[in-house]
Amino acid sequence: MPSKEQAENIKKQIFQQIDSTFPEDKRDAAKKEIDSMNSEELEEFMEMNSKKSGGQSKCIFCSIVFGDIESYKIGENEDAVAVLEINPISKGHVLIIPKAHIQSKKEMSGKVLELVDNISERIKKNFSPKKISLEEKEMFGHFLIDLIPEYENEKRGEKKQAKKEELMELTKMFLAEEKKKAKKTSAKPKSKKIKEKLWLPQRIP
Repeated sequence: MPSKEQAENIKKQIFQQIDSTFPEDKRDAAKKEIDSMNSEELEEFMEMNSKKSGGQSKCIFCSIVFGDIESYKIGENEDAVAVLEINPISKGHVLIIPKAHIQSKKEMSGKVLELVDNISERIKKNFSPKKISLEEKEMFGHFLIDLIPEYENEKRGEKKQAKKEELMELTKMFLAEEKKKAKKTSAKPKSKKIKEKLWLPQRIP
């Protein structure tokens, strides 16, 4: 069982994740539920989540991957999902979440990096930032990657809560761009006509 100090630290970490990933209308209720738990209840809560996820702690990020929590998904492949950060540092701030509950970069597959590259290109095309900062972090035992666009004449700010309408608009923008790309890829290439050489039979004298 965690000590009182450990329990408080765990709660703070969970609160940060709730602020970063939960819909606004569900944050207060989730925080109150976690805050009301004593050390024994908190341990039981973590054990229950662990059993539900087959032995792994089903953190908030795993819940996003499995669709248990609402998110603004803009990309996905076999090993990762990309969602808009709901408390972005800048416009177009995206969070890459590996589907496996990995805890370090060493465990990350090449497919995760493929999604990072794909989303980075889409950020560049949609927002034209001067650069994109790639930041790795580990929260609640889950390895994550932040893609943070940085713009000309704009100092890096703190995280700010984005409006739902803004997030929905950005989601449409990202998905529309991906659909255009998919159409171009699936378009049938024009067949090239090959001119056949005309061979005349050799004259026999």
